[in-house]
Amino acid sequence: MDETFLLMLSNLLHLHNSMDPTASLLSPSSSSSSPPTSSHSPSSLLSSSSPAPLLFFTLASLLSFLATSSKKSSPLSKKREPNSPPSPPPSASSHFSVAAFRALSTDHIWSMDAPIRDAEWRSLYGLSYPVFTTVVEKLKPFITASNLSLPSDYAVAMVLSRLCHGYSAKTIASRSSLDPYIISKITNMVTRLLATKLYPEFIKIPVSRRRLIETTQGFEELTSLPNICGAIDGSPIKVRGLKLDRNSMSSYKCKYGYDSVLLQVVADHRKIFWDVCVKAPGGADDATHFRDSLVYNRLTSGDIVWDKVINVRGHHVRPYIIGDWCYPLLSFLMTPFSPDGAGAPAQNLFDGMLMKGRSVVVEAIGLLKTRWKILQDLNVGLNHAPQTIVACCVLHNLCQIAREPEPEVQKDPDEIGAPARVLESEKQFYYFGESLRQALADDLHQRLSTR
Repeated sequence: MDETFLLMLSNLLHLHNSMDPTASLLSPSSSSSSPPTSSHSPSSLLSSSSPAPLLFFTLASLLSFLATSSKKSSPLSKKREPNSPPSPPPSASSHFSVAAFRALSTDHIWSMDAPIRDAEWRSLYGLSYPVFTTVVEKLKPFITASNLSLPSDYAVAMVLSRLCHGYSAKTIASRSSLDPYIISKITNMVTRLLATKLYPEFIKIPVSRRRLIETTQGFEELTSLPNICGAIDGSPIKVRGLKLDRNSMSSYKCKYGYDSVLLQVVADHRKIFWDVCVKAPGGADDATHFRDSLVYNRLTSGDIVWDKVINVRGHHVRPYIIGDWCYPLLSFLMTPFSPDGAGAPAQNLFDGMLMKGRSVVVEAIGLLKTRWKILQDLNVGLNHAPQTIVACCVLHNLCQIAREPEPEVQKDPDEIGAPARVLESEKQFYYFGESLRQALADDLHQRLSTR
């Protein structure tokens, strides 16, 4: 007997029983004393005294006939004629619909081995399934409160896919059968939430003693220099299609020749950012951007109190950050003696170790741009560029904390340019930093030369 017929008949029987559970289509009598039977023939339905079985049987037969006719007339059930045009491919949006995402995230996800599952999610959304669910759980209350008509996890998945692959709003819209304006609005909402609600939780200055000791020890193992708590660097983020007036055009042109905004980050030894700033156009220099940042104001005002002071050759050394010669030498920011290795042996040794420690922030920025490819050619409006960049930094930290695999990175070209000048207001920090740097260099040279 036709399987389609049996399936439809079974569904109809369930429907009838749910409508009238005291009557059975499979028996002409509803007496409870009749012994149960293991099987029934369709002819017993026709001989029933009730009209309902005959009606249900007729409907089932009609539906079976229609299903069979449809199957036979389907182009998939017969060979295509040699000269007939090929059947159109399935719509791309069917693979990016809410239903397709729901099937992947609920039905299919638990049938996969964890490594395969996480690899697939990284290829789609830039992070593993557990990290994805963490992001969704933290953003869901805010997305729900916005009365968005789409499911929270689907909205987050769309935005992560855009950030991970660098897709435009039009590309995501065509795949999900939504308007590009809606995609832009959802992108702005999710990136804003990441940059504001999750930033304080996942981008933190290491002020607690436990984390501070862990960070300084990590840098010391790498560089043999004590009390380093972070490495600072800047990187231009290319912005596509900037519409600027003639006066503003040059300020956004970075040293590599393209329109951009400037990103500044401070990273620890694990390549986790503990400060992020996007406040300058791409044509600004690193020192100017640093002086406009909140972390500079907090360091110069003494607002950041690090409870870890060591003595190096009579100098009280508090935790400090390191950078290249594009930043000013200050008591809380150590830079190289010379960009070309023209110093004394102790100074050259210090420079080499300092630049080795600085490499972690260079690698962190490379990881950031590799994981979130939208940062290689940012396709959002200039007003939304800072929050998009900061959102990617938050996601980067989530990946580093969860120990996500690190892809092969493409680093920015080496820095060029003259050393940063010191402002009059910075002279006291500079003079103390100068004597501190020399004490650190002499101590390092002595320790390593006696090994």
